[in-house]
Amino acid sequence: MATFGTQLRRGLPRRSGGDLWPPAGSAPAGAVPEVIVSETADALPATVHDAAAPAGASAAATTLMVRRGLPRVPGGEPWPPAAAIPSGVAPVADVAGAAAADQPQGAVVERVTVATAGSALRRGLPRVAGGEPWPPAGFAPDVIVEQESAVDAGVVVSEASTAPGLDVSTGPDVSTPLPFVRTVRPGPAARAYAARRRAGVKATAPEPVRIGPFTKLQWAGAVIVGGGGLLVAAAMAVLAVRWLLSLEPMQDFITTYPGEYHLPEGAPVGFPAWLGWQHFFNVFLMVLIIRSGLTSRLEKRPGAFWTSKRPNAKKITLNLWFHQSLDVLWLTNGVIFVVLLFVSGQWMRIVPTSWEVFPNMVSTALQYVSLDWPTENGWVNYNALQQIAYFTTVFIAAPLAAITGVRMSGIWPKEAKALNNAYPIEWARAVHFPVMLYFVAFIAVHVFLVFATGALRNLNHMYAAQGSVDPNAYAGNWVGFWFFVASLVVIAAAWVAARPLVLAPIAKLFGSVSAR
Repeated sequence: MATFGTQLRRGLPRRSGGDLWPPAGSAPAGAVPEVIVSETADALPATVHDAAAPAGASAAATTLMVRRGLPRVPGGEPWPPAAAIPSGVAPVADVAGAAAADQPQGAVVERVTVATAGSALRRGLPRVAGGEPWPPAGFAPDVIVEQESAVDAGVVVSEASTAPGLDVSTGPDVSTPLPFVRTVRPGPAARAYAARRRAGVKATAPEPVRIGPFTKLQWAGAVIVGGGGLLVAAAMAVLAVRWLLSLEPMQDFITTYPGEYHLPEGAPVGFPAWLGWQHFFNVFLMVLIIRSGLTSRLEKRPGAFWTSKRPNAKKITLNLWFHQSLDVLWLTNGVIFVVLLFVSGQWMRIVPTSWEVFPNMVSTALQYVSLDWPTENGWVNYNALQQIAYFTTVFIAAPLAAITGVRMSGIWPKEAKALNNAYPIEWARAVHFPVMLYFVAFIAVHVFLVFATGALRNLNHMYAAQGSVDPNAYAGNWVGFWFFVASLVVIAAAWVAARPLVLAPIAKLFGSVSAR
């Protein structure tokens, strides 16, 4: 057992980088630091070196051993170093041996457990993160043997034997760390990164998702920069036009051409009820046509297909069938609208009848840009800019959309080579999409001006067929507004319902619907 009266065992330092505790100067008189006295050499599994025993004393009873532990620095020697061990005590790592009764008088018995090649060495955890198990593979032999020697008057007798109870050939392999259950597993990104590393591919950031040519962040930046640029340009245009109109020649020009000219004799005043209905139905069809047209243009994987009942009919997507069906309804409504325009005389309101329309159109545009808008009353007469816009929409843009749409549809005769060469489909595609963009721009500007120049009055004209020569007569009338709200609800419901689940049963009435 350990004798604590004369020996002091020093432990770890109390602070990082400090001396061992207790300090060397605080040891009691006669105490030997880091020395353990053992009565039985076989009690500890470490190497023992017996110091010279006093006369008449048992060698086993006075054995002084120094137990050396881990190094204090990575790669250093076991602690304490050999130079710090007291005189007469050898640096050892184990205690073994037997009684010295059967040894010659005055002999020093040394029983050392050493390692030689051949057996298994149990290795522990690594000393550094990511390192190999400790001790390293080449640090110690694999077979544990015991070596006993007796020294007597300069004669050394040694004996080596295999450690008792150790079967070198069939012993368990403990050269690797114990297995453990993994609780955290790498995700897809980590596995992809490891695969790239194994393949020698340099790790790069994932490609950002793009919407067209730009990413979402780039689109946001483009909208902010573009919007700011447009605001600056608009402000500069307003200032420039206001300065221009302050000049005397331009003031005379505005006086001569206020923005509208007199209609021919017999031109109707006001809007009939059928015109309000036509206006709503035309907007309803135009919104759905634009939606279905954009969907057909951007569709990658159609959800359903439609085939006509005609023999040798070509299969098209269900959305394209919906788009073409709306086109047929829109053309039918357009023909009825044009016929009623000329029958009722309403055509004089949107067809220019005098060359004065052009200087009045310039005058109206300047007044709009200067934010000093002209006084108008659509119930009686449109200004020249409105008249040109309506004429272009009804008699130019609509026929172009119809002609190009028919060329791209399934009703066009594909076998007529001369006709196809005279009117290539590429021309139709090149014109059809810009015409659709024109309709989008026209609707946006039209709605903006309706609300900016007197919302209640204009909505009463278009939806309730109510108005007066006095532009302020129906300023507080909300009938047209609620008709407008109801029309928006119907259009929104149709927009939501325009999907294969609703369209397929209707399409089956005119052909067959399939998933492929």
